[in-house]
Amino acid sequence: MDKPHILILGGTTEARALAERLAGRSDLDVTLSLAGRTAEPRPLPVRTRVGGFGGVDGLVSYIENERIDLLIDATHPFANRISANAAAASARSGVCHFILCRPGWSRLEGDRWTITGSVEEAVDALGVAPRRVFLAIGRQEAARFSAAPQHSYLVRSVDPVDPPLTVPDCRYILACGPFDPADEEALLSRERIDVVVTKDSGGSATYGKIAAARALGLEVIMIGRQPPPGVQTVADAEAALALIDHAFPPSWKRGV
Repeated sequence: MDKPHILILGGTTEARALAERLAGRSDLDVTLSLAGRTAEPRPLPVRTRVGGFGGVDGLVSYIENERIDLLIDATHPFANRISANAAAASARSGVCHFILCRPGWSRLEGDRWTITGSVEEAVDALGVAPRRVFLAIGRQEAARFSAAPQHSYLVRSVDPVDPPLTVPDCRYILACGPFDPADEEALLSRERIDVVVTKDSGGSATYGKIAAARALGLEVIMIGRQPPPGVQTVADAEAALALIDHAFPPSWKRGV
């Protein structure tokens, strides 16, 4: 009997944790797919492919050609296009599908959050008056803040921002979390930051800037999530494993 073949769309800590838990499972075939946007990804313990699929059609073809039995979307909470493609490909191919995504952050007493629905709304939320902005939304969409050139920007990302912002005052920091709240508070104070712009990525690795902004009384412009509707979501590898075991009991056979 063929073993169930699981395709994990990865690139997150949660995807890695799940892959590590599945690596020793002799009853499953596991493939982890990375988009290839991180310059030097760490080695992973399961079969890995790098690169896109070519949209929904390409993903459907891959699912059919590789005989995928379960699709797990463990991409970044803001990988909206990939998640939408995964949902559409699951529906077209008939393969089971769920999302593994860490919960978003919760507002605490003292937080001064302005919630926006998109990067463009976040740009507008900065206002007209010049401000010193700590921009920590990743490298791919940072350049959209060129639409507000009156502000001074300190941009932090794992890989270089390309294209860079076309504004008079912008500096870049390349760094990878986790970030200590005390260090973040020192950074924001030293740079005289007025406002932090971030995405509601969740998790602990980048939460330091949120805690630091709270301690300093700074506004945080928080870009909210837009998950695909109607898709079952779990928060961690343990919950994902429970769904996998439920989907593939010892009596499982392909096509049954």
